[in-house]
Amino acid sequence: MSGKRITDQQIRLYMSERKQGRIQASAAAKAGVSERSARRIDSGDLTTEPTPKRHWRTRKDPLADVWDSVLVPMLEKNPGLLPSTLFEHLCDNYPGHYDNTIQCTLQRRVKAWKAKHGPAKEVMFHQTKEPARLALTLHDSKALPSHCWVKPSATYCITIVQPSAVGAM
Repeated sequence: MSGKRITDQQIRLYMSERKQGRIQASAAAKAGVSERSARRIDSGDLTTEPTPKRHWRTRKDPLADVWDSVLVPMLEKNPGLLPSTLFEHLCDNYPGHYDNTIQCTLQRRVKAWKAKHGPAKEVMFHQTKEPARLALTLHDSKALPSHCWVKPSATYCITIVQPSAVGAM
């Protein structure tokens, strides 16, 4: 199908059909790929192996001149600065040097800087309450067990309810 990526499963199915002796057209139809894609699979242009990641830059870093000297000190003073504010600062102080094409680069760079050097985020642990695990009960009795205490308004006791006893209540 035009415009859709060929999956690894389709390539494996095509190759297994070819190994069984099917011709290119019928193996391609069975796998759901075009004959042209089948030719690319046969020639080795399409494989199931992932392409290796590159470790080199594809173009010159547009922020190399100002990142360490201008932008990082600004972010250290005020970590809440937005990339759009930093871009406006660059446009004001370096007119004609930076255009809109670096905004995405600046956003990615600021996001990575904030994740590594920015303020710590607040961590919250959600607590779940299990009903009838521990119960606080009120007693009127005069003989108080050791796990009770008295306040002027009432007497409080802690009663531990076992999970098996919860269903019996």
